Amino acid sequence: MKLSSKTLSNLPKNIIVPSYDRTKIKSRIVHLGFGAFHRAHQAVYADELAEQFGSDWGFCEVNLIGGEQQIVDLNAQGCLYSVAEMAPEGWSSRVVGVVRRAIHGEIDGINTVLEAMAEPDIAIVSITITEKGYCYQPSTGKLAENHPLIQHDIAHPQTPKSAPGLIVEALRLRRERHLPAFTVMSCDNMPENGHVTCNVILGLARIQSEELAQWIEDHVSFPSTMVDRIVPAVTPETLDKITHKLGGIIDPVGVACEPFRQWVIEDNFVNGRPEWEKVGAELVQDVLPFEEMKLRMLNGSHSFLAYLGYLAGYAHINDCMQDDNYVAAARHLMLKEQAPTLRAQDVDLVAYADSLIERYHNTALQHRTWQIAMDGTQKLPQRMLDSVRYHLKHNRNFDCLALGIAGWMRYVGGINELGQPIEVSDPHLTQLQSLVNTSKEGPERVNALLSLDLVFGNELPKNQKFVDCVTLAYMHLISYGARQSVAKLVQGF
Repeated sequence: MKLSSKTLSNLPKNIIVPSYDRTKIKSRIVHLGFGAFHRAHQAVYADELAEQFGSDWGFCEVNLIGGEQQIVDLNAQGCLYSVAEMAPEGWSSRVVGVVRRAIHGEIDGINTVLEAMAEPDIAIVSITITEKGYCYQPSTGKLAENHPLIQHDIAHPQTPKSAPGLIVEALRLRRERHLPAFTVMSCDNMPENGHVTCNVILGLARIQSEELAQWIEDHVSFPSTMVDRIVPAVTPETLDKITHKLGGIIDPVGVACEPFRQWVIEDNFVNGRPEWEKVGAELVQDVLPFEEMKLRMLNGSHSFLAYLGYLAGYAHINDCMQDDNYVAAARHLMLKEQAPTLRAQDVDLVAYADSLIERYHNTALQHRTWQIAMDGTQKLPQRMLDSVRYHLKHNRNFDCLALGIAGWMRYVGGINELGQPIEVSDPHLTQLQSLVNTSKEGPERVNALLSLDLVFGNELPKNQKFVDCVTLAYMHLISYGARQSVAKLVQGF
């Protein structure tokens, strides 16, 4: 028996289910990227607003590439799905009911998606498509005009394949039909994600039509956000536990996450917004200090643990936390190499670091190091390299960051410390493999990977201190392995 409006009454009494009238919920937000994070984060805020305050803000969910089965399953369940919070002492669940429509660009056709975005009620288009979905250069924050999807959208603007192309075409339709513009809100892990989103949208629009670009610049806002909740990839084991929690009701769209959540939003909307602040979101004028704090302290330490943990044979972040040296290294990275680079004020960064370490210890999460290690070319610039630039400018040491970067280099080499292949997942995998295959192990490999300017830019590879520090860390990994390299790093604190 699957989850549906008819089976809600069969759920255990401790499961929170919608008590509001779902027919009164309107599709006022089109969300691009119906992945696990969105299901456990933004949609939960909307569900609580509807439940507690009678909000009518609901979602039209869209997947463009991949995730076909998610959309099929969601529609089969009447757009209901469940969210389980995983605490060490036990799980708690709720059924989310604020999704009103679910469509897929390849199943339903891109025109169906565009028409949904051109509906008069749509006030916001929100996005969780991971960094690679923006088709941008991480080292500059600008549109990657040579990206294959962008090249297609330049040639065929009315049948776009990329998220930027879709948004530009939807805005063109709204302008043509004399409809108000919508706000474009990124909820992905990038510094100044609103600014990046604005860059790629305006960059593509200008190539297509200067007049349209000017209209977008005048009428559309791109608020930045900081989002935080650890949401591991859903596994068959996770779904089995969700089914058990739901009393035998099957929910293939269900998702599990940690209890903690945070959402900081730049209050800059052109066509209205939900009252997210009523359910715990923070509406602010400047999100950047919060973004930097989260990206560098949480995401940066996560990547450090992911690469060096995976190489050491630790399958999950909580496994890394059983190694005292990894705990000490992560905390040192946060407080000594990331915290000094931040602009956040009136924040207890020691308490923040300690709270992150506590969250990483959560044995119920089972957050895979392999999952966090994905897409490193898109993540390193904001998670580690911006901090490195700060330390180089101020003549400070950055040994943890150097080892984290070296860990990424060893990881994308594709062979682990036991000589077994690593399944590297990255949008620039072909380029990475070419650099690895045409360079000798050791300093030559480091220099080859540093030539990847879309990650390292032009200046870092020319900085001898940076090159020397990363090369030394890389050679330690070759000589001692990840566990001993981390242990030696900690001994030097």
